Amino acid sequence: MNFTSHKQTVFWTSFTCEPGHILAAATAQGLCYVGSPGGRLEDLNDWIEKHVPNHHLIRDEVSMHDYVGQFDEYFRGRRTSFTFPLSLYGTPFQMSVWATLQKIPYGQSRSYTDVALDMQKPKSVRAIAAAIGANPLLIAVPCHRVIGKSGALTGYRGGLDMKARLLTLEREGITDAFDVHAR
Repeated sequence: MNFTSHKQTVFWTSFTCEPGHILAAATAQGLCYVGSPGGRLEDLNDWIEKHVPNHHLIRDEVSMHDYVGQFDEYFRGRRTSFTFPLSLYGTPFQMSVWATLQKIPYGQSRSYTDVALDMQKPKSVRAIAAAIGANPLLIAVPCHRVIGKSGALTGYRGGLDMKARLLTLEREGITDAFDVHAR
């Protein structure tokens, strides 16, 4: 019997927003990757190689149109939540952390300790912080809404400047820091 392995198609595109272009990718199940501003195609390739075995990567603006459109609406202050499906790849613990992040309301923030308490894992703050740092879906899974216990901005894969801009956009509706268009 001849078994052929089925390759999973991963579509990707790039869109531009201040402070730089962002790479995004999706499988048939949903959005799976949103990179850092100024991220390289090699970063996307490395992530896909590690998390989506047996894949076929295709640049396709048409397949990614709805995702980019919703990000555009978000950056313009016209969208407070995303309706596209997500395709998350991570450990069960990471998935539970990312699910908790998705419950943080638009325009609000939580400390790492708050997230740990929400998950009923008060002694797991460092592990939770590591899982937040591994979030492959910047903005869509709102890790930018997690701040230090003192209220200070802390690490963000997209950079602290972008984290500050995202929080300002959500809290104050200031959208002029973001100009989004397909690239």
